[in-house]
Amino acid sequence: MEEILKRAINPLRILINDSRFTGIMLIMCTALSIFLANSTAFAGFYKTLWTHHWMSGSFPVHLPENSLSWINNFLMAFFFLMAGMEIKRELISGELSSVKKAVLPFGAALGGMIVPALIFVAFNAHTIYAKGWGIPTATDIAFSVGIASLLGDRIPVGLKILLMALAIIDDLGAIVVIALFYGGHINWIFLGIGALLYLALFACNYFKIKFGAVQILISLALWYVVFNSGVEASICGVLVAFATPVTSLPKIEKAIHSYVNFLILPLFALANTAILLPTNIMGSFGSTLSLGIIVGLVIGKPVGIFLFSRVLVALKMASLPNHVEWRQVFGMGTLAGIGFTMSIFTTMLAFKVEAFQDIAKVSILLSVFLSLVLSMAYFMALKAKSGIEHLSDELERTSVKRPSIELN
Repeated sequence: MEEILKRAINPLRILINDSRFTGIMLIMCTALSIFLANSTAFAGFYKTLWTHHWMSGSFPVHLPENSLSWINNFLMAFFFLMAGMEIKRELISGELSSVKKAVLPFGAALGGMIVPALIFVAFNAHTIYAKGWGIPTATDIAFSVGIASLLGDRIPVGLKILLMALAIIDDLGAIVVIALFYGGHINWIFLGIGALLYLALFACNYFKIKFGAVQILISLALWYVVFNSGVEASICGVLVAFATPVTSLPKIEKAIHSYVNFLILPLFALANTAILLPTNIMGSFGSTLSLGIIVGLVIGKPVGIFLFSRVLVALKMASLPNHVEWRQVFGMGTLAGIGFTMSIFTTMLAFKVEAFQDIAKVSILLSVFLSLVLSMAYFMALKAKSGIEHLSDELERTSVKRPSIELN
């Protein structure tokens, strides 16, 4: 009986540990959230679930006031902690560990941020939506890598590694953008206390204090003062990751990985896509806000990534990974156009008007769908074309010209 149970459970574990499952689950949570937010029976309760202010104003400390704020400010810090650990690992021993290795993904990520931002600004430079320029600059690691996994051997390993490195750098860039441009009014006293607490984390390393309760308490205190400083509190996750010894990273990642992928990210998707779809949804897609986001993500991302990569390789500052072709790099850019998590996160910071948030979120969701469909169609077409070319080459190699026989 025990052996039967093991056989039954193991496939589920394999599925859950696969990055594809995270992407599929995010899609399912988004669809469920939109359905509940627009259903007659559940809409009111579902919206209140995330936005009701249940923290008393007389509470002695200032904390997030509703479930949505707790998810975006506190729980997402664990997502950024995991992203920060991945960034640190790549900087030390991975695809970002040397200047030569890092140039291509850094340049590609930069192009994938600058071109979409410029496209958004071109549509919205003198409008009330101008502050949303950071929305189309993001790439969602879970979604993009998950879809890349779904495509299997249609995407070579070197391209998947490049996509992962690019997405990691893109997240780092998004974090910098959030910290510099989307924070609130700065309280310098709290920020100064935060700097001292951050130094305390490094002091723990200096005095060789084993990672445990001390660092956790300091990290929680750091989150609290940053939250009250006006800087986006969730970026504390990255700060803590950078201050954590490399030897402790696997232990922390093992402890939080499942919670981030299968609790925090689904909660984020559910809470932030509780969107009341506009009655004239097609009209919403015609707004400059919507056009800036959709064109920026779906077109600006692949174009920016491809152009910047091409220039760097032409200048001999970088080189393509082994067994990767330029046409595949362009396809990878369409995957990078999936900006779900960070794009929605930036939306919540860029706009305080709920109607603007809803238009932006609907546009992001359409961009995810378009980028997903384009990516899958593009790589399937490339695979088919490669198969035909391979078959043609095989026929050419195996065809042997028969020697002519002279008859006397």
